[in-house]
Amino acid sequence: MSDRLSALEVKDAARLCLMRYMDLCDVPGSLEHPEQIGALFTGNATWEGIGSEYTGKFGIAHGREDIVALVSRYLPPAEHFVRNTHLLGSERIRVERDSAHGRWIMQQLSLYTDGTAELLCARLEIDFEITRSADITVRIHRFRTQRMFAAPLPVDAMSHLH
Repeated sequence: MSDRLSALEVKDAARLCLMRYMDLCDVPGSLEHPEQIGALFTGNATWEGIGSEYTGKFGIAHGREDIVALVSRYLPPAEHFVRNTHLLGSERIRVERDSAHGRWIMQQLSLYTDGTAELLCARLEIDFEITRSADITVRIHRFRTQRMFAAPLPVDAMSHLH
């Protein structure tokens, strides 16, 4: 029973870690300092764009500092998004001893500073590192994103968001 309870607690902690990351990447969002993003990753974490559309666009970032720099290129004060939101579904989380592996389908709705808008879907595969003490701490150790689908959205329907 305690192993099953522990697995549920780890799954919940992994889910909350990823939800916090997505919340910090939403525009407008709750990001006050870029280090908030770095705190969600292990010191030796990697963030990687995979597949034909994302390998060249994102490449791979190694360590918290590089990950924060990569993600910050797309968040205010950078001129990229006017509005941006992430929705996650199709969740699968597998727990092992000191790690967890999750897979999600992410939908992203974006209105860009250049006046365009799009809907995209990506597959996220995330490895988490688990630290057990009085509480369970979960951090992202490996983040992989692969674009699956993208389509332009009609900007006139979102003009009130500028």
